[in-house]
Amino acid sequence: MLSTTARTRLGREKNRGSADRNDLYDVLDAGLICHLGVVVDGHPMVIPTGYGRIGETLYLHGSTGARSLRAAGSGGSDSSGGSGGSGSDVCVTVTHVDGIVLARSVFNHSVNYRSAMIYGRARPVTDEEERMAGLRALTEQLAPGQWDYARPPTAKELAATAVLALSLEEASVKIRRGAPIDDEADYALPVWAGVLPIDTRWGEPQPDPVLPKEIGIPVHISSR
Repeated sequence: MLSTTARTRLGREKNRGSADRNDLYDVLDAGLICHLGVVVDGHPMVIPTGYGRIGETLYLHGSTGARSLRAAGSGGSDSSGGSGGSGSDVCVTVTHVDGIVLARSVFNHSVNYRSAMIYGRARPVTDEEERMAGLRALTEQLAPGQWDYARPPTAKELAATAVLALSLEEASVKIRRGAPIDDEADYALPVWAGVLPIDTRWGEPQPDPVLPKEIGIPVHISSR
């Protein structure tokens, strides 16, 4: 179960919240991109980036020169009472839009979605074994099977890459499903109402133009 904190307690639409930790895993595991929120030089910054999950830890990565990652991984006091760690407080979100909900009134239009929000202190990963495991998780999140197929990172590439770890201890999940909810009087209006589903799927693989023709599409790509 997810534990409620002052930062994860839902203020509105509490019926859409879920305390099931498996719902958190499902939202994260189905995603490709997260948004990392961090304060850089006193100003908020939100960065879209890849991620990967191993158990109760979320891994993020980027260039060692990226200001956002340096700020996220730097130490600092935690005045908000957040969960422990060695870096600064960050907020990571992942959202899936499953459909546009069209009501009989514009006011009651909505979106069917699944979203997760994680708070905590980002921890710079310095242990080499954990760094490689985190980078593998990141790669496999985007393309399962690709880590073992492609060339592994070199020492120089690893030196230029920062990896952060974020505990999933402090998190919230919100989910909306189903039909529009209109005011009672509006149900008599001659206006179409319902849901426009959104289905994200993989397209046909497009080979690199300089790829030798004898190199076929690997099974872990063609079977997606």
